[in-house]
Order: sequence, then C-alpha cells, then structure tokens
Amino acid sequence: MKKNHDLIFIPLFLFLSWSTTSSAQSAKVDPEKKVKELGIHLTEPAAPTANFLKAVRIANLVYLSGHGPDKPEGGQVTGKLGSDLTIEQGQEAARLVGISLLSSLKKEIGTLGKVKRIVKVLGMVNAVPTFTNHSQVINGFSDLMVQVFGIDGKHARSAVGVGSLPGNIPVEIEMIVELK
Repeated sequence: MKKNHDLIFIPLFLFLSWSTTSSAQSAKVDPEKKVKELGIHLTEPAAPTANFLKAVRIANLVYLSGHGPDKPEGGQVTGKLGSDLTIEQGQEAARLVGISLLSSLKKEIGTLGKVKRIVKVLGMVNAVPTFTNHSQVINGFSDLMVQVFGIDGKHARSAVGVGSLPGNIPVEIEMIVELK
C-alpha cells in the first residue's frame, strides 16, 4: 500500500526544481556592468534637431523619442533594407540604435541601474516594398536589451516597415522604460 506522502513528494520535488531554475533565470543583472562587459561606450547624446525632447519622464516611466543608428565614429548608418543593406547590416544598425537609446536613457535617469524593465518598443524599418523581415532587423535591438538587462530587457514590441526615414537611416526605434 502506497502512502500519501509519496504522492506529495513528486509534486514538491518538481516545484522545488522549477523554482530553483526560475530563480537563476531571473537573477538581477547589473546593466552598468553588462554595458562595460559588452564593450559598449555610451556617449553624450546630441541635442534634438527640432522642437522636441529625446526623453520625457512621467512618474516611473520614461518615454524615449525615436533614435537612429549613430556610428561610434560619428554620423549615422544610412540605406534601405532590401536594396542597400542586408538583414545582418540592419540588425547591426538596430543594435546601434539601442546604444543610442541607452545613452539618452542614462542621461535622463543617471544610471541604468534604475531601470525596472523595458516595457514597449516601436521599431521602424526603412525598406523596399517587397522586404518582409522587419522583425528580424529589430531583433538586433531586442537582443541587446536582453544582454544588458537580462529578463527585464524583454519587452512588448512592434516592428513595421516604412517607405523612408529621416536622412535615409535604415532603422528608427522608440521605447518606453519603467523605473524602480
């Protein structure tokens, strides 16, 4: 005859195994340290070129205006996906947009350690009408956010194709960030 405590052991064992794994996955990442480990240099953001702000803080949310792919040596990446740039080049451009957004975010809040999570992202891809891999391009940005913030870098996201972007940049991204 089986005892009831044998039946309880299995679910309890599964719960403990799951909670240990879950805790390891949700371990907090120090975003300032991760940025350095990844060899990323956050720069002083340039002033807006028109009558808008790069970041607006409302309570514990920061809304960041659309940013483009700023090159470390100056200037921006240009070109259209599907004619001038490959998906991989678009992903690298999206990653550069992420670095630009992190620079503006850090200027606004002082330290990336104040970020609770990346909430929402809108990625716009300058592409020919037949290009259909917009989400793959924006993965270059999303992957960087997860590298920097861990699970807190995962976000809701839209990736859309557009006929053109300012200065013929290939990618423009805006994001909403929740603070601790």
